[in-house]
Amino acid sequence: MCKAVRARLRALVCRVRAVRKDSGMVTSEYAMGIVAAVAFAVVLYKVVTSGAVSAELQAIVKRALDART
Repeated sequence: MCKAVRARLRALVCRVRAVRKDSGMVTSEYAMGIVAAVAFAVVLYKVVTSGAVSAELQAIVKRALDART
């Protein structure tokens, strides 16, 4: 009986190890992740460099520099 349990446990461990070897992203998933990150960066850049946001950021910096301690 003990040998049967050990054999089943060994078989289960082998299956788990086989499944773990294939865990992770494939090249196409990495490519899609990079494309999404670049798209987000472009949108963020466009928002930050827009006129309204740029003016607000400049106003915040000006107020911070003109502040008295």
